[in-house]
Amino acid sequence: MKKYRLYLKTLLTAIGILGAYSSAIACEACKAQQPKFLQGVTHGAGPSSNWDYVIVTMVVIITIYSFYAMVKCLAKPAEKNHEDIKSIILNH
Repeated sequence: MKKYRLYLKTLLTAIGILGAYSSAIACEACKAQQPKFLQGVTHGAGPSSNWDYVIVTMVVIITIYSFYAMVKCLAKPAEKNHEDIKSIILNH
């Protein structure tokens, strides 16, 4: 029975991933509306101005920095107290 559940879970996961992938690829009408380097990647109208690129670039930079800061704080906590929650988790 456990084997059956594992196979079913794997099959449903594969179907979900393939379904999400196929819906993420742009259709022919959307390809025509996108700039050259975004054709076939996204649905809908393309960026309406250069500000759209600036905004997306800033969001990507902020996200990457936030991820870096999170990993840095988790890997090397600044707290020296051994009863701090991060120290307890990392030492056990």
